[in-house]
Amino acid sequence: MVAHFGTRLRKGAMTTAVAAAAVAALSASQAPGVTTDGQGRQTTGADAESTPDGNGDGSATGNSPYYTDLPPLNTPVPTPTIGTPAATGEAEAGIPATVLDAYKKAADSLSASKPGCNLPWELLAAIGKVESGQARGGNVDAAGTTITPILGPVLNGNGFANIGDTDGGAYDGDSTYDRAVGPMQFIPSTWEWAGEDGNGDGKKDPNNIYDAALAAGNYLCRFSWDLSDQADLNSAILSYNNSTEYLNTVLSWLEYYRKGTHEVPDGTGTLPSNRSDGSDGATTSPSPSPSPSTPSTPSTPAPTPPKPSPPSGGGTTSPSPTPPGPTLPTTPTPTQTVDHLEDAGTGTLTATAGDTFGEQVAVRTETVAGKAVAKVRVRFTIVGDTTDATFTGGETVATVVTDSAGTATAPALVAGEKTGDFIVRTTVVGRTLTGLDYTASVTARQADTLARTSDTALTCVPGGEFADQVEVKATYNGAVADKVAATATLIKSADDATENDKGPYFKDADGNTVRTLADLTTDADGLLKLPKLYSDDTTGTFLLRITTTGGATLTVELTVAAAATPEPEPSATS
Repeated sequence: MVAHFGTRLRKGAMTTAVAAAAVAALSASQAPGVTTDGQGRQTTGADAESTPDGNGDGSATGNSPYYTDLPPLNTPVPTPTIGTPAATGEAEAGIPATVLDAYKKAADSLSASKPGCNLPWELLAAIGKVESGQARGGNVDAAGTTITPILGPVLNGNGFANIGDTDGGAYDGDSTYDRAVGPMQFIPSTWEWAGEDGNGDGKKDPNNIYDAALAAGNYLCRFSWDLSDQADLNSAILSYNNSTEYLNTVLSWLEYYRKGTHEVPDGTGTLPSNRSDGSDGATTSPSPSPSPSTPSTPSTPAPTPPKPSPPSGGGTTSPSPTPPGPTLPTTPTPTQTVDHLEDAGTGTLTATAGDTFGEQVAVRTETVAGKAVAKVRVRFTIVGDTTDATFTGGETVATVVTDSAGTATAPALVAGEKTGDFIVRTTVVGRTLTGLDYTASVTARQADTLARTSDTALTCVPGGEFADQVEVKATYNGAVADKVAATATLIKSADDATENDKGPYFKDADGNTVRTLADLTTDADGLLKLPKLYSDDTTGTFLLRITTTGGATLTVELTVAAAATPEPEPSATS
């Protein structure tokens, strides 16, 4: 699909050479990584290709139509905003105030939560321009919610992706098919896991520009992409809408906005007009009301055109209706041929807290006859809030396209600190089929060896305090065992591990006697330093036992004895 240049070049009689020069200049000056071939077509260094599989749910928008209008060739001049925003400079460089605020707040949030992503707010503005014309020129209320819902076309496979209803019409008002929703045009199935609460009102609303902008930012920053890198930037944009033309258009607006923008009042933004589907804009409601007509001055009726002369040779003939053409069979998409999911050799999913799982979830999409189906999107979802495990990159949802063998392998799982079992659910995107659930287990960090870091004898006088604190180092299979849970108890004897009621003790924050310390944890170097020890008036040898998760145990000997009485010096007469 070739981007529309007509709105920029229609004035005057431009020669082919002039038009070609304008296209080349636009490509070279406004889209980093974009080049123009001899026919004026745009390509990118990312070698990006549109590869929809018929359902489009591997993208944020379901590969819905978008605005193809390109920015002006003139460079905008940034204008500082003082007092009431005013539309100055290039009209196309004006961004409605609330929409602009949402983009900047989202970028600020991402700079704190995902600093390595390097998300510029201008990228959100570029995508917002291409997806909805900045929320239809900033047609939002004071809270940032669109005054009229912005809905894309019905994704029924008729010229678009075929995505059956996934939300019961909750977001898009359509209980048969999905539609892209809101100023950033998320499809409901993507919003379900990618939605964010950007304005802190406790709701995740795709029709709110603050929520949608933050969700778009998080979506672009998944997979640990660094958007200051051109290849990662291209990948992120293509993941939003998988089209080379879309990539080029967004890059053009990104570069344009980077050169300067200004704020305009809400509702006064410039509306684009050209769409990739040939329409003039996204549907604003399931059943749009007709626009009120403007009264016009009566005019003289147009003359009735003359009837055509009858053909030579005889009487009149009436034009025959064109018979309808044959109905062509619809070729099912690969997704539509999938009957079920099969396991593709997934091993046992276990890992220690903080480690990467050694096995990855792998499934195969098959027809009813058991034939593998390639180019189908499979979604892997970590279910529930009882775990803090993620896929590589920190996400809890990943979508993977099946290979030529029909196999999709999820990114590696990374265990968090929460222990126990959780579920990884696999489903076919765009189909309502029974998925496969995999149980994964996270075990606590362990140590198999404990050793003191000093061999100094631990001694104390009755009623005194020990000069040295006990410090131990934990290891597991010879490596440092960090963040391992431990317990320290002053026990009665080597054969009786119950807590002692006399001898050495610790003190709590209030100075009370404590002889068991729970909830201890080794540090990043596997070290654990216990608080200072004190003793009552009981003398003797006592034992301190330290145990860790994984079975490591160390018993430390403590001695309480009266200070030795110095022998008297011999007298002078003896």
